Amino acid sequence: MNATIANLLLIVLFFVIFYFLLIRPQQKRQRAVQQMQANLKKGDKIVTIGGLHGIIDSVDEDKIIIRAGDGTRLTYDRSAVREVVGKQRIT
Repeated sequence: MNATIANLLLIVLFFVIFYFLLIRPQQKRQRAVQQMQANLKKGDKIVTIGGLHGIIDSVDEDKIIIRAGDGTRLTYDRSAVREVVGKQRIT
């Protein structure tokens, strides 16, 4: 009987360790990315998941328009933004 309880506790311990080492950090990263994408503003310098560097020209509810280096404007979904790398003064 003691061996069964010990085995059960070992399995529970593995699940707890798995949760704190893998699942919880992934949920935190996911929340941080969603928060960053929700807070996008005109003038933010960004990098998309495809590696495009640009500046946000306008923001809609679920789309953004990015001004690339040569002045072209490209429309992307908000979810395509990987990171905000800085802010630019809007002139």
